[in-house]
Amino acid sequence: MPESATLCPYCGVGCGLLVEVREGRVARVRGDPAHPSSLGDVCAKAVHLPPTLRTDDRLLYPHVRARRDGVLSRVPWAPALRTVAERLGEIIAAHGPDAVAIYASGQLTTEEYYVAGKLARGFLRTNNFDTNSRLCMASAAVGYTRTFGADGPPCSYEDIDAADCFVLIGANVADCHPVLFKRLRRRKAAAPGDVGVIVVDPRWTETADLADLHLALRPGGDVALLNGMLHVLARERLVDRDFIAARTSDWDAVARALADYPPERAAQLTGLSAESIVAAALRFGRARRALTLWSMGVNQSRSGTDKTAAILNLHLATGQIGRPGAGPFSLTGQPNAMGGRETGGLAHLLPGYRAVGDRDARAAVEAHWGVEPGTIQPRPGRAALEIFEGLTTGEVRAVWILGTNPAASMPDTDLVERALRQADLVIVQDAYHPTETTRFADVLLPAAQWPEKDGVMTNSERRLTYLPRLVPPPGEALPDAEIITRVAAAMGFKASFAYESAAEIFGEFAALTAGRPCDYSGLSHSRLRAGSLQWPVPTPEHPGTARLYVDGAFPAADGRARFLAVAHGEPAEPPDHAFPLILTTGRVRDHWHTLTRTGQAPALRARTPEPVVEINVADALRAGIQDGDFVEIASRRGKLIAQCRVTSAIREGVCFAPFHWGRRLGFYKSANNLTLSARDPLSRQPELKACAVRLRRVAS
Repeated sequence: MPESATLCPYCGVGCGLLVEVREGRVARVRGDPAHPSSLGDVCAKAVHLPPTLRTDDRLLYPHVRARRDGVLSRVPWAPALRTVAERLGEIIAAHGPDAVAIYASGQLTTEEYYVAGKLARGFLRTNNFDTNSRLCMASAAVGYTRTFGADGPPCSYEDIDAADCFVLIGANVADCHPVLFKRLRRRKAAAPGDVGVIVVDPRWTETADLADLHLALRPGGDVALLNGMLHVLARERLVDRDFIAARTSDWDAVARALADYPPERAAQLTGLSAESIVAAALRFGRARRALTLWSMGVNQSRSGTDKTAAILNLHLATGQIGRPGAGPFSLTGQPNAMGGRETGGLAHLLPGYRAVGDRDARAAVEAHWGVEPGTIQPRPGRAALEIFEGLTTGEVRAVWILGTNPAASMPDTDLVERALRQADLVIVQDAYHPTETTRFADVLLPAAQWPEKDGVMTNSERRLTYLPRLVPPPGEALPDAEIITRVAAAMGFKASFAYESAAEIFGEFAALTAGRPCDYSGLSHSRLRAGSLQWPVPTPEHPGTARLYVDGAFPAADGRARFLAVAHGEPAEPPDHAFPLILTTGRVRDHWHTLTRTGQAPALRARTPEPVVEINVADALRAGIQDGDFVEIASRRGKLIAQCRVTSAIREGVCFAPFHWGRRLGFYKSANNLTLSARDPLSRQPELKACAVRLRRVAS
């Protein structure tokens, strides 16, 4: 049977897939050997995509709730769109444009992100357009921008094949990015004596099985560890003075700050030994090509941008950037989290990595959209959590949620549910119903999902891949971009949203990236059909860019990367007598986010049917808990009840829970019953990786 090439809709690795379609349905999925990001590798989630597409809980038709206390009733598209347009218009007229917000998802294509942001900023006149990228990559994005002058990971996956030292910090790639883990494992196996792997994680995971050095630090100790390592590098004269002098600024300020982080003090702050910190530093400093991989364990913190800065400092100080096998490399969570950043899918951004506070940037976008000067507001909008906090205060009255399930994925579930109950209008646009979020909807709009629409996504290595439509959507479901443009037309903006195809939307957006750091004005759907490319791609003849900053020039005003002196900071909610443990959360290998898709695959469900929490042996002994017992883990906000695994593979004083299960699958199965809404002051990303808890044994 013929196969079609496309992209996996799960994580930010962006694996290429070959899909076989029979009788209008996806019948088989396998890895695409020709796709440069994955080289034919694939994980179990992708293999088991077919049973997740046509399920009993697919949302097939629009629904409207006549009253907040009424029931959702099926309606045709026309009255559903009219309801959305009229209600949004009424709320804006009564309370102003910032009384509405759009909260979107890295599941959207680049074209869908773009039209949603265009509608919000250029026509509804609000910057309250944010996405679940805020939960996963905001700290990395802000960190890159502060240090380099622009967002964008500088590395390429082929650097994994060339590096001789890996630092994996806050990145359990075996579970969260399994295809990259396979590539890393191959690299280590090919030269076990020459390739060193350092894993920084309070848990011993399958990722740590590869490690020559596992640093099970105390949650929150990342900056102290990285500063301690850099202290050792400076002391041992393992920094690249020539690179620092020629390509960077503000090294002296960092060098002075490092005096506070000798290995002995870093050890006290991290719970590690001074010897292990020195060993990690020397391994990194003596490497010819060092690659740091990080993900949510760094980003999901109230000091996530400082942790990112500390990683970047390490690479700048040693000149480990801009060459094969070397660089700081953030790994995105969602398949198009990168595309969202490029299109302005964060409340402080406009398309092309432009800042909403930049007058010239606003003017350029306004001219491109054909709207009056001054249309785009100069202040950043509300970030993800702030949208929901605004719903609780009445400052935000309406929220339009696209392709995500915040009532399960956001921290502090009680806060999010309270916000959705108090809203005047909740519009949910999704492929599945019911979810934890759709039960609060006043309007439900059925969306097409992978592979029922076409568009483009960008993965963690800045690689753009075209996804063709392979099968028709079920029922009356429509692509998200078509729904958004129909709403725009119903609100009177039809002339500015009269697109005939996703290719036309992509062309409009790509033109807006010309001259920007993420320039892909040389790309089109037709070119991407021939193969994926890494931006920047500034002309139709350009071959793409494997890695950034190879010439040592950075997109800052002075062309130099900027060192930032950053200090250790404790988690927002440290353990105390009442709540003596720290809970950290994360993924398991065979599930994805809130189970709306992987929960439909029998094989994946069978492998991990229920959440299992991990507890250290000593903590379990003190609490009278044995392996396999059911335990209650409680924080100041709520509780989780699950079976436990008692293990020495997690640091004493720390417990772990997977976050995939929301309240729909069992009220006390949700880890986000416990998490808190503290966030990084710069990235506004929430601290999902550390909160204070206590535990006790309960009956099953």
